[in-house]
Amino acid sequence: MVPVTSDQKHLFDDASHRCGRVITNTYSTSFSLAIRFLNRDFHAPIHAIYGFVRLADEIVDSFHDFPKRELMQRLRNETFEAIDSGISLNPLLNAFQSTVGRYGIEHGLVDTFLRSMEMDLERTAYDQRGYEEYILGSAEVVGLMCLKVFCEGDEVLYERLKAPAMKLGSAFQKINFLRDMHTDHAALGRSYFPGIDVNDFNEQAKQRIEADILADFAAGHEGITGLPKRARFGVYLAYVYYMALFRKISGMHAAAILSERIRISDSQKATLLVGSYLRHSINRI
Repeated sequence: MVPVTSDQKHLFDDASHRCGRVITNTYSTSFSLAIRFLNRDFHAPIHAIYGFVRLADEIVDSFHDFPKRELMQRLRNETFEAIDSGISLNPLLNAFQSTVGRYGIEHGLVDTFLRSMEMDLERTAYDQRGYEEYILGSAEVVGLMCLKVFCEGDEVLYERLKAPAMKLGSAFQKINFLRDMHTDHAALGRSYFPGIDVNDFNEQAKQRIEADILADFAAGHEGITGLPKRARFGVYLAYVYYMALFRKISGMHAAAILSERIRISDSQKATLLVGSYLRHSINRI
C-alpha cells in the first residue's frame, strides 16, 4: 500500500471544495454570483458551508422516496465524525469539516442547524417559539458560520457583528418562506409563519410579516458596513438581491403569492449588480 502524503490529502481537499462549488452553482445562481464577489480566499469555505446546508435541506425537502429520518441521522453522525477525525469520504462533508476546523466554527452552531432540519421531519406548523427556534437553526447560525470565515479569527469583530449577521440570515429566511409559501403548503404540508392560515392568507397578515422582515433587514444592514472589505461586497450583493425580491413580493397581492413562485430575472440581477458595485465603490452601501 502506498502511504498517503499530506500533498495527496491536499488534492482530495481541493476536489472536495470543488464539489461545494458545483452544488452552489447548481442550486442557487444568486448565491453563486454573490460568492464570486467575495475575496477569492473566501470562495472555498463559503461554498463548503452552502454545500453542507444544501445537503441537509435536500434530505428534508426532496428525498421523498427515501427514509428521511435515517438519512438525517446518518448525516448528523457522519458530520461530527468528519469534524472530529479531520476527514470524510463524502466530499461535501470533507470540505465542510475542513472549513469548521480552519475557521473555528463552534460545534454548537452545527448542532443547532441540524436540529432545525430535523424539526422539518416532525412539524408541519409552528407556534411563535418553534418559529423562532427554526429560524435560529436554519438561518441565523448559518450566517454566524459565514461570519466566522469572514472574521478570520478576529473574535472581537465576530462578537460585534454577531447580532446583525443573525438578523440578516433571519430576513433572508423569512423572505424564502414568503416566496415559497404555496409550495411549502401544497407539496410539503408545511406552514412556517405562526398564527397564519395559508388558506386564508390576506393583506393584513402579509403586511405584518413584511414589517418584521424590514426590521431584520435594517439590523442586518448595519452589520454589512462593518464587515472586512474582503467580504463586504459579496454580502452586500446578496442583501441587494433579497431586498429586490422583498420589494417585488411587497408589490404583489397576498393571493398572488399563493399562486406563483416569485423570482428576480437575470436581466434585473445584472442591473442590480452594476448598481451595487457603483454604490460599494463610493462607500454608499
